[in-house]
Amino acid sequence: MIRLATEADEQALHELWQEFVTEVPEPGSFEPDSWDEDWASLRENMRDAAVFLAEDDDGVLGFAEVSAAEARRWHLETVHVRPRARRRGVAKALVRECARVARERGAQFMSLEVLTDNSVGRAVWERLGFEPVELLLAAPLDVLERRLAVAPVGESRATTHVQTDDRVSVERALAQFVPRLESAEVRAGANGWLRIADTQLDHDRELQARFAGELSERLGAVVVALAVERGAVVRFRLYERGRMVDEYLSVPTYYGELAKGDELALAANPTLVARLTGADRDEVRRVARTASTPADLPPATELYERIARMLGLEP
Repeated sequence: MIRLATEADEQALHELWQEFVTEVPEPGSFEPDSWDEDWASLRENMRDAAVFLAEDDDGVLGFAEVSAAEARRWHLETVHVRPRARRRGVAKALVRECARVARERGAQFMSLEVLTDNSVGRAVWERLGFEPVELLLAAPLDVLERRLAVAPVGESRATTHVQTDDRVSVERALAQFVPRLESAEVRAGANGWLRIADTQLDHDRELQARFAGELSERLGAVVVALAVERGAVVRFRLYERGRMVDEYLSVPTYYGELAKGDELALAANPTLVARLTGADRDEVRRVARTASTPADLPPATELYERIARMLGLEP
């Protein structure tokens, strides 16, 4: 039997409510309502909309609560059926009565909320004709505040490292590169690398990428384009025979949101980096980490130096 609930049913409704909140707790980011708060809401809906109880000879089976959210839309606040009465059509009967009253009062739509991880509940409601129309998102404030923090805008600087001791060929390539670099400095670094720095490359990461690719293709050498960008993030691009084979950016989403695959692609490939530069794979994993914000990593200039040394380069 389905009937309208009254304030005299407080004890039965309290027991059903306690079962419901135990079975379907609020997400960890939400503070659960107290019984006093929910009882006040139930009494309001008894007056302005409807609360139904399902019963049999052994007692109360479940309840449903609906509210008059808008003139044309009523909202199904809660539906709960005790385990002993499930798969017997009790929930459907309760919802049917809510829909009947809503229709009688002029409503044309029924809405409800369901947790995204409640796949069983979502499937049930979708079979009854409910469709997603709104998505509620939640974020811990500490995470949100980190993401909203104003990113530092500092100095950018770049160095390009060529795995060769043929300085003459490097300088010839520099002389033929267009546009002409303003004050290119070439010097021998550690472990058989030549290090090139120029102020034009400091501020134009795409120019540095093209320069590194051309050097690698012309000399048939491994080239690393390493940079601190805006004093906030560190990037390196790794080239072999003119082709970029790996790219790392310490904060992949620093310049904007990315598809998950593109974000993952900006993590360093330890095996490839180790093969081409001689770096230790475990050290690559430890040093060349990625994060969601610059604040989650060492300062960019410090990270730049750590990565350079990890790759066997002169910072």
